[in-house]
Amino acid sequence: MELYRSIIEDLKDWKSRPDRKPLILKGARQTGKTWILEHFGHTEFEYVASFNFDKDESLNEIFENTKVPERIISQLKLHTDSPILPHKTLIIFDEIQECNKALNSLKYFCEDAPEYAVVAAGSLLGVTLSKGDSFPVGKVEFMNLYPLTFKEFLKVSDEKIYQYIEELSVVEPLPQIVSDKLTEFYRQYLVIGGMPAAVKAFMENKGMDEVKRVQRFILDAYTFDFSKHAENKDIPRIISIWNSIPSQLAKENRKFIYKMVKPGARARDYEDALLWLENAGLIYRIFCSSKPYLPLKSYDDLSAFKIYLSDIGLLRELAGLPPEAILAGNTAYTEFKGALAENYVLQSLVCQLEILPRYWTSLGKAEVDFVIQSGIEIIPIEVKSDTRLGGKSLSVYDMNYHPTYKIRYSLNNLKVDDNLINIPLYLADWTMKLISIR
Repeated sequence: MELYRSIIEDLKDWKSRPDRKPLILKGARQTGKTWILEHFGHTEFEYVASFNFDKDESLNEIFENTKVPERIISQLKLHTDSPILPHKTLIIFDEIQECNKALNSLKYFCEDAPEYAVVAAGSLLGVTLSKGDSFPVGKVEFMNLYPLTFKEFLKVSDEKIYQYIEELSVVEPLPQIVSDKLTEFYRQYLVIGGMPAAVKAFMENKGMDEVKRVQRFILDAYTFDFSKHAENKDIPRIISIWNSIPSQLAKENRKFIYKMVKPGARARDYEDALLWLENAGLIYRIFCSSKPYLPLKSYDDLSAFKIYLSDIGLLRELAGLPPEAILAGNTAYTEFKGALAENYVLQSLVCQLEILPRYWTSLGKAEVDFVIQSGIEIIPIEVKSDTRLGGKSLSVYDMNYHPTYKIRYSLNNLKVDDNLINIPLYLADWTMKLISIR
């Protein structure tokens, strides 16, 4: 079956722009970059010419010998049966991180051959770009591909419910039948997550064992990447951080503690390992904000942060949490439920915001799960994993900073209480729309 990916609309916009530059599609391994670009090419162009630098090392010689786009094109034609024509062919450079000179060539396609539509992608492209070797600064555009969002998952699961939510024009409680169905889909999404292969296995009724097998395969592939692509000194540190994430999130305050990675671990020894995981697109590092003022990132406390995974389904599998604990609501699954809900909300917000969320604390007296910057507004966010509410953190924040809006996510229905917007967890992907309606 074919999955819905909203990024296709962004790619169409890129194609139609007269001043477009070569495009770099960033995203973690197994998020579907190759499929997206191939699908986009076959539906929006007459021809697709795809070149994989990991599979065909002979491609590297082309870029070793010339930087001139026309000469590059003439030699690429020897490696494909597809015509390579201006405006009519989508040229795909896949796994481009394996050839730095090919990455650098995008500058010359921008300057000397803008009539060619060129897109590049790679599983560890973020790691390569972080090194800055001959990178074509200002000569390329970027897009980020994330795992399927809950919104995309819902569209494939139930088109009618999806359209109902898309057409919301007021912030008011949803009908009970809609709320009940969305709650069920939300719990499924916590188990499956958004990795395309896992979602596809579920949608094709292959069973939860197959979903878990796919997720375990992806986790193993990530571990292989650590060993193959990271610096030797960082490999054991990356693995240690990666394996510690479930226990880091199981704590009440979620703050990353180095001694939970390894007794006696020091921050300076693990910084490169953390950066590698960030640049690979596998984790999000969320800093504590010393003051929730504009611009939000200017007030980061770099010594205090939390780490979340890029996909909720992979977090569940990495933690060894059985799917039935979530689907059936096992009573032993209570503390980690909050961690999953926070990771889910963060995934949703990352796709909607230009700036990563932060979190806020008040000298141990209160902690707001996230604060986000939306235009000129700083909005505090509280995440509750179920229908039970409580806690004073938002009230403490309110008294200190008097925000225009506050948001609380839970499994309670949609409603507004003064400046507090109660958003059901299953509507997190529509947060910015709900704020604008409000």
